[in-house]
Amino acid sequence: MTDRVLSFEGVHNFRDYGGYRTPSGPMCSGLLWRSGQHGDATPEDLAGLARLRIATVIDLRGDTERRLAPCRRHDGFDGAVLFAPGETTGSELAPHEEAGAGITTAAEARAAMRRLYATMPFRDVLIGSLSLYFEALATRDGASLLHCLAGKDRTGLAVALLHGLLGVSEDDVMADYLLTNTAGDPERRIASAAVSVRQRYGPRMSDEAVVALMSVEADYLHTALGAIRERHGNVETYAEQVLGVDAARREAIAARLVG
Repeated sequence: MTDRVLSFEGVHNFRDYGGYRTPSGPMCSGLLWRSGQHGDATPEDLAGLARLRIATVIDLRGDTERRLAPCRRHDGFDGAVLFAPGETTGSELAPHEEAGAGITTAAEARAAMRRLYATMPFRDVLIGSLSLYFEALATRDGASLLHCLAGKDRTGLAVALLHGLLGVSEDDVMADYLLTNTAGDPERRIASAAVSVRQRYGPRMSDEAVVALMSVEADYLHTALGAIRERHGNVETYAEQVLGVDAARREAIAARLVG
């Protein structure tokens, strides 16, 4: 799993989420990248990103997040950057920041993250961005990058949806999701986020609570997928009814990404 992780100084959680087995064959590698935001990318990071020849960027952040932390791009970048306008979390905050309100303990943080994941698949602006994501996978050539702020919650859900639609095993879906906890330098990522979380909500939040907000746990993703099944029966029906990903679009995505 760690072979798919690329190390950058200012871009956290950067990795390839292709290469998994599906019933139709293995997913392609080197075409599907995911990460956190690129506002802190160094010149060396940008040079490394240029070598990946990314043609499409799907930014799952909201308008305020993009304004406060605009992503840096390498000289010569001419790819498309896709997003739906508005606030993808229902506020100007990233999901882990939104969940941190009133939290002091790790147990409270985990409960807040589960509540957030139960609603995340149904937030209107995020639905718009996810629809653009699947449209791009079905129609655009070249490598793509999917990211949000930390690259773990909105991005984690989007990747899990794609993997599920392509028939990746549940074990591999979860393994890719949980790779956030070890990819790159998670301690530095968590420490940097702790500053902004405590500035917003005060110093009483425990270190364990910050880790629970800035990490991923299997129960978080299970909560989102369970909410999808409760409303729509399965991921395929949710994707078709909510995101516009019907059987023809699934086939088009698989034709580009599998085999």
